[in-house]
Amino acid sequence: MPSDDQPDAFLRSEGSDKEGPLKSLGDDAVEGYDENLDYDEAEEAAVRRIIDLRLMPWILFSTFILNMDRTNLSNAISDNLPGDLGFTTAVVNNANSMYAVLFSIAAFFGAILGKRFGPHRFIPFLVFSWGVVTIGHGLIRDASQFYLIRALIAITEGGVIPATLVYLGAFYKKNELATRLSWFWGVQSLASAFCGLMASGILQLRGINGLGGWNWMFLIEGVITVLSAGLFFFVFPRSPYYTKGGLNFGGWFTDRQARIAVTRVVRDDPMKLNYETRVKPSDVVAALTDYRVWGHLIITVVGLTFHTPYGLYLPSIIKSFGYNVYISNALTAPNYILGFITMTLMTSHSDKVGERGFHGMFAVTWWIVGFALLQFLPDNSPKGVFYLATLIISSGPSTHPMNIAWMTENTAPVGKRTVASGLIIGFANIYAVYASQIYQPWDAPRYHFGNYIILAFLGVTFFLWLGQKYIYIYLNKTRGAIWKGYSEDDKAHYNANTTHQGSERLDFTFKT
Repeated sequence: MPSDDQPDAFLRSEGSDKEGPLKSLGDDAVEGYDENLDYDEAEEAAVRRIIDLRLMPWILFSTFILNMDRTNLSNAISDNLPGDLGFTTAVVNNANSMYAVLFSIAAFFGAILGKRFGPHRFIPFLVFSWGVVTIGHGLIRDASQFYLIRALIAITEGGVIPATLVYLGAFYKKNELATRLSWFWGVQSLASAFCGLMASGILQLRGINGLGGWNWMFLIEGVITVLSAGLFFFVFPRSPYYTKGGLNFGGWFTDRQARIAVTRVVRDDPMKLNYETRVKPSDVVAALTDYRVWGHLIITVVGLTFHTPYGLYLPSIIKSFGYNVYISNALTAPNYILGFITMTLMTSHSDKVGERGFHGMFAVTWWIVGFALLQFLPDNSPKGVFYLATLIISSGPSTHPMNIAWMTENTAPVGKRTVASGLIIGFANIYAVYASQIYQPWDAPRYHFGNYIILAFLGVTFFLWLGQKYIYIYLNKTRGAIWKGYSEDDKAHYNANTTHQGSERLDFTFKT
């Protein structure tokens, strides 16, 4: 695996020359950072391209595995998992609510533990753990075991996304992150599509050795996950400066490129000079008391609400249109693929033009149109028209990666940002506590009552995006006016005496 005889990612320089000539920059330096380093755009682009080619494929594969193991429950439900185990979908809903609570708690601590132990170690450990638990899904026999296994999968899966966000922050600049996060969540959509296609085949193993098709699905996907975890131990590097070891062999960069990889990230965000600093209690307090962070958390918990009921029952909803169980699972694939395409395009455009709020409102409007169509189509509509409504919903561009990027680029210093990253991933799952109850058995198969609830949540979400945008516009305007009115002496006095840090400073500019 990658060498462990060097300090963790972004450790302070102590004047050593382990990996080549380094410039000692004092207590606030990070190893590999050179404040006097000159490089041109072509050199930086070459470094970024290497990171995209050497790191991102493994990151994307890890999240592919994550979502494969998170969405397989919906495939199992369509194969009669509740009936085989002797309970109804009400038990599934309750277990999903429990999963959401435990996943959210694990997500909060995931960012902190990732910083403590190093994401390059922590992520593979988590993948291995939930792989073993996924195998356990294939062996359960009753409701009590179902609750237990869902609790364990939540605890083992919850920390990986915030730990990955911490990890990516060491390699990418702020204006590069949203696009990479769109790839990250886009691959989750592709994983869901792949799972639908794979499930349509695996579920046909029902009856072999007395097992249901869903038993075989969990066993096969669990083994794939465990094997993948072993691979991740050998491919994730410690930091942009330390990429040697394991299957990376002699490393990705020359010494100059390694210093560019570190320096460009620190120059983009000087707070990363203290990147290696562990999270302090004051960082937790700062994140929890920042109303701007709470704005993003509320957008998350309200705006993502529809994903749980709709995603959990999508194969079953399609099945209710008149398709068999195998075709129903296969037909989920186009939905997720279209969602991947639109999300990637929208987030890349958001990065390009430097705007977030209106892009989020556009996506919410798309979903409103889709759910309105699904809700108000006559019962005698052709099944192809019903399926088209699900395509419209699923092809709406996900706003989650853009919201995360928006929050992280507007939240500083690093410790506070780390806590906020854990919070937003937790909130991206805690909503399932109530969202799991939106689609009830008595409301099946059209779920008219549930869809009215979803439309209400989406309407609120539209105005939350609008409100968050104008909060940032207002702060930029008022703070900018104060700062512009300062003389050079006033600015020097402020810099020397202020207790403001990061995004609380008067000269901090928010992206809108």
